[in-house]
Amino acid sequence: MVGPAVMTVPLRSARLLLRAYDADDAAFVRDLYSREAVQRFLGDGTARTTTLEAAREKIAGWQAAWGADQVLGVWAVCEPDGSPLGTVLLKSIPDSGADTAHDVEVGWHLHPDAWGRGLATEAARTVLDHAFAAGLDRVVAVTHPDNTASQAVCRRLGMTHRGRTRAYYDTECELFELMAPDSFTASSSGAVRDDAVGGRAAGAAPRGDGES
Repeated sequence: MVGPAVMTVPLRSARLLLRAYDADDAAFVRDLYSREAVQRFLGDGTARTTTLEAAREKIAGWQAAWGADQVLGVWAVCEPDGSPLGTVLLKSIPDSGADTAHDVEVGWHLHPDAWGRGLATEAARTVLDHAFAAGLDRVVAVTHPDNTASQAVCRRLGMTHRGRTRAYYDTECELFELMAPDSFTASSSGAVRDDAVGGRAAGAAPRGDGES
């Protein structure tokens, strides 16, 4: 069962609603994370979510870890009516070889049907603006060395490539970094916090894979 306390801050951009996942999204989560095209650069590339129960457990895990956090989270990237297109995340990134996490990462996993529309870039920029408005001063992104599509998204976001590292996830990744702009304010960003949106909208206007 998914716990009742879902407080992930909903956000909007020009084309997207970012909201918390809920139990009604299990079929989409199973579809998204069962696909080789999505999973091939995540972890060792072999994990698949193939049942509704596994999808519900994934959603429950996200809610337990981040649902009560007003800055970090795992969001469903949605059409304005709440129909999901993928995932964007802003969360602590585990240090290699230790049970610690000193940095915060941004990441994205979009359904292949949503690729090629600039939605990963738009969703990631929205949560980065949210992060900096909340006071974070640095966010990283890590990608599999062969994941050139997500590396291109990092560059479109204005992130600086810092080369290869084994600092996170006990594996070799390409590291990108973005520092908060000077004098960043919530009003200067494109992200809009939508406090009127609950877990699902109704009638509302390492290390993701190859989507723009």
